[in-house]
Amino acid sequence: MNIPSNLRYTQEHEWIRVEGDVAYVGITDYAQSELGEIVFVDINTEGETVAQGDVFGSVEAVKTVSDLNMPVEGEVLEVNDTINDQPELVNNDPYGEGWMIKISIADPSQLETLLDAEAYQALIG
Repeated sequence: MNIPSNLRYTQEHEWIRVEGDVAYVGITDYAQSELGEIVFVDINTEGETVAQGDVFGSVEAVKTVSDLNMPVEGEVLEVNDTINDQPELVNNDPYGEGWMIKISIADPSQLETLLDAEAYQALIG
């Protein structure tokens, strides 16, 4: 299971990567493997500020639909349009081309409430 050490993680299996004053958010390798083949990603919160823990969209796999939870409060600046046409990128490259949203973080101190790679590894076993 791929768990990059430069990311922070939620207990609901989202990851966040901070790059300067923006951050990228997606689901973890573990999450995509548990969901199975992802067929649709539904995110309609672009331009909205979403609170930490609130739902910013959903991901649909062959057998289930799962909510996507915001790791930290922030404004959704951009949705990765590529995954609309190629949802399999979430399965094939969850930490790269399969990112879901780009956000502006409202409160950087909330990053400290998230799991580091070691704690996330312990969570999933």
